[in-house]
Amino acid sequence: MTDTQHTWSAAESARYRAAGHWQGVTFGARLRQGATEHGGRVALVDGDRRWTYAELDSEADLVAQGLRGLGIGRGDRVVVQLPNCAEFVLVWFALQRIGAVPVHAMPAHRRREIGHLVRVSGAVACVVPDRHARFDYRELMRSVRAEHGPGRSPRTVIVVGDPGQESGFVPFDELRSAPPSTADAPPVPASDDGGADPSDVALLLLSGGTTGLPKLIPRTHDDYAYNARACAEVCVLDTETVYLAVLPIGFNFAFACPGVLGTLMAGGTVVVAPDPSPQTAFALIEREGVTLTSLTPPLVTHWMDEAASGSWDLGSLAVVQVGGARLPEEHARKLGPALGVTVQQVFGMAEGLINLTRLNDPEDLVCATQGRPLSPDDEILVVDADGRPVPDGTPGELLTRGPYTLRGYYRAEEHNRTAFTPDGHYRTGDVVRRLPTGHLVVVGRIKDQINRGGEKIAAVEVEEQLLTHPAITAAALVGVEDERWGERTVAFVVCSGPAPGAREVAAHLKERGLAGYKTPDEVVEVPGLPLTAVGKVDKAALAQQLLRS
Repeated sequence: MTDTQHTWSAAESARYRAAGHWQGVTFGARLRQGATEHGGRVALVDGDRRWTYAELDSEADLVAQGLRGLGIGRGDRVVVQLPNCAEFVLVWFALQRIGAVPVHAMPAHRRREIGHLVRVSGAVACVVPDRHARFDYRELMRSVRAEHGPGRSPRTVIVVGDPGQESGFVPFDELRSAPPSTADAPPVPASDDGGADPSDVALLLLSGGTTGLPKLIPRTHDDYAYNARACAEVCVLDTETVYLAVLPIGFNFAFACPGVLGTLMAGGTVVVAPDPSPQTAFALIEREGVTLTSLTPPLVTHWMDEAASGSWDLGSLAVVQVGGARLPEEHARKLGPALGVTVQQVFGMAEGLINLTRLNDPEDLVCATQGRPLSPDDEILVVDADGRPVPDGTPGELLTRGPYTLRGYYRAEEHNRTAFTPDGHYRTGDVVRRLPTGHLVVVGRIKDQINRGGEKIAAVEVEEQLLTHPAITAAALVGVEDERWGERTVAFVVCSGPAPGAREVAAHLKERGLAGYKTPDEVVEVPGLPLTAVGKVDKAALAQQLLRS
């Protein structure tokens, strides 16, 4: 699958190749290279299960053959909605091996979000667990298929675990023992990547979503490999690196900043944590000699509290990255001493641009900024409301373009017209201050988006769903500063008759198929919503009203 409408110019592509950013190697071929260079080294650990690089490469071949037996091939999109487990990595590389395109979905997504991803991507298949965190994903898939109907729903659902009796549901383990291909499904080609080109779209990530449901972000083999490799270089990864995947693997931060991909490209070991609790993570750090991990701010205080118990040996852990939301400076200053680690702040986006503090940065920069751009070819503009550059130290909107920042969302022509400047800079919607060192300090957002502990919530989407409740006539979702989550969500509602409580609202939104993390933390009834001078809901006034109460 190649999206040529929104891509880098020929001159830019040539420049990025000449600079060595783009290396012209597909992910399927990279895995084969890893097996050649690091064959006997441990690549992946999930509980008691371990794969060397050679075994991971061989397993990807087996799963790829099974996928081809299901009629999946080059350019086909496959929604992958798995929790942290080895199967995510196995199926991801198997898809790369046949030139298919994984669409990263989060475990918390439900019918509304998954249905949207299926529609926009045109996915031919989905990969899900049977159950996870007391939720039955097979039932989710049944409802998605019923909603879309024959011909428009995924023809195949691959289930890690028990698929049940549903037609078209295939157990993942069956892929690993697939019979030889038939004439309808020719053998896996010797090219290691199903004939994919390095400039092809290799995967589709999800935007934070500021206008409702998430947009799809096309990332190519060339640009995404550079993203992971450059992050690995900044973090000084090598064959002795042991990376603990605590955050959801499908999350860009945990997958390629440097995450799973960067670690594997450096010849290190990826350890999968089945849940983000400090007890689970600390046990794995002790057992596997973990050297690097990534957290979001809400996890930081829990990890510091658990470390204070003195019950764990965390001596191997050298670096803890924190990203997904802004880390309060006071927590940044406490985290390093609490865990005995170097703290690295990471501010980035699935659309591309990644900023990181460097491991040798002074403490003040590490604790009070969100890092500086990854690449020497990241082009950064900080502009005022009229698009004019502002001096360093002055807040403005962050615009960017570069060798790993997208030039257009997938199948979103109308949105692309406003999301990018005429010369190809991506409008991030983030308000930042740039220091003379190049480090950025995140001040806020222009977009109406709430960042609750790294989970991006589009206010308009939740507001629309709140209005489907029979008692609610008007609604506004507001993010309010919160010590634990960074921001918590408060729904201000105008009602006809008795106002629903938070539990009733949560039950209603769950019935509507909304992901649980989008449910408001608090519901406040108001007689009316205040308006600005131009007739828009004044959310700043609502937030102030909450502070005064």
